[in-house]
Amino acid sequence: MTLRTSMRLAGAMALAILATTGCSRDPGLLKPWLLSTDPIVFQDNFTGAVDFYSFDTSKQDILGTDAVEHYEGTGCIRVTVPTTGYAGGAFVAKPHDPRDLTGYNALTFYARASRAVTMDVAGLGNDNTGTSKFEARRSTVPVTTAWTKIVVPIPLPAKLAMERGLFFFAAAPQGGAGYDLWFDDVKFEKDAEISLRRAVMTPRILNTFIGAELNLATTVTGTKTIFNVGLTDSVVVGHMAGYFSYSSSDPAVVTLENETIRVVGAGSATVSARLDTTLVNGALTLNTAEFAPGLAPTPTVPASNVISLFSDVYTNRTVDKWSADWDRADVADLRIFGNDMKQYTNLVYAGIEFTSMANLIDASAMTHFHMDIWVPTGTVFRVKLVDFGANGVYLGGDDSEQELTFNASSTPPIVNDSWVGLEIPLSDFTNLLSRAHLAQLVISSSDVRTVYVDNVYFHK
Repeated sequence: MTLRTSMRLAGAMALAILATTGCSRDPGLLKPWLLSTDPIVFQDNFTGAVDFYSFDTSKQDILGTDAVEHYEGTGCIRVTVPTTGYAGGAFVAKPHDPRDLTGYNALTFYARASRAVTMDVAGLGNDNTGTSKFEARRSTVPVTTAWTKIVVPIPLPAKLAMERGLFFFAAAPQGGAGYDLWFDDVKFEKDAEISLRRAVMTPRILNTFIGAELNLATTVTGTKTIFNVGLTDSVVVGHMAGYFSYSSSDPAVVTLENETIRVVGAGSATVSARLDTTLVNGALTLNTAEFAPGLAPTPTVPASNVISLFSDVYTNRTVDKWSADWDRADVADLRIFGNDMKQYTNLVYAGIEFTSMANLIDASAMTHFHMDIWVPTGTVFRVKLVDFGANGVYLGGDDSEQELTFNASSTPPIVNDSWVGLEIPLSDFTNLLSRAHLAQLVISSSDVRTVYVDNVYFHK
């Protein structure tokens, strides 16, 4: 989840922070800084060592404290879930004070609600940076009107040696109405009744190319660990791929380096995983081959004459989405021999959006639109440009658009197994009344289901 709004919470000190510098009295000797092992996220009140950040799409004024409704002690967290939208956010240790949580095996807290509901998610490891590696969560957590202890087992505590993401949650309205949630005694524990049952990842077969670099965190999917908690409860913890360690069955085909899967040869290799010493059920199989067309031609238009959406040669403008919510296509980032490209599969139509007011493109001074494409099969390919008009609003009354079709007999023709440079005069988009507020680029086809795209830009 992406986080945006920060709400800093400070209150009476309820528990002393245990971090020390560990500095020796001997000026000739220095000891490492000892990180805090403080297990407390919230107990009666906030210590000032924790910040709260609401999720960017959450209702913002959702959080407070409550001195009346509490499990024990003198206070608890109160969350107001709205009738529309949702409530969600993360409690994060301060930047200078990450915690060493390796001595604990679970996040625990007490929860109750103003009526029986199912909380969407609760967990740990979301540190509000957008670079979290060890997020772990329970989903669809039942919460009743009575205080109940919730346990979120940690998949591999050794990963949390310097962790700022202490506790996060998200809860949506149910039955068309909002409600109140209360949390108390949010802390980390060492629970002897937690035991590992099994670890799994989604089996996946992926066809890719020599020279490709794949992000392991997004290529490996469905990572989760199942725990026994006590004698009867089975708890499923979904988590990021970083909790597992990975190995390749054939390093001559696929190698693993930090968080990158590198395809170095033709053939087939299996990437398997372990949770510490436990073998993970499921694997990623990579079938690899030469990328037949090679890389797209390198653009030669001077950068001063270009407005680029996607190219390694130019500085690119911000694109909101390379596959809009409303389209029928899947998009993936592909990097081959250091060159980035977009891979569209299951293509019917794909919406490429730069609709935010700050991202609208003024191409009034440009004369051409360029896109390099490679299609394995099929020969019908369409390109549409959409201008939202002076008000910058979709269906604001001054929108205009034009779609052009390319095929085997067009100029240029669409051919298979070769890069095709669509170098299109903007004057060909005859129904495009303005080019000053361009907001969408739509690609579509009746017979091309896979297309590789590179070097998307306007120029003069």
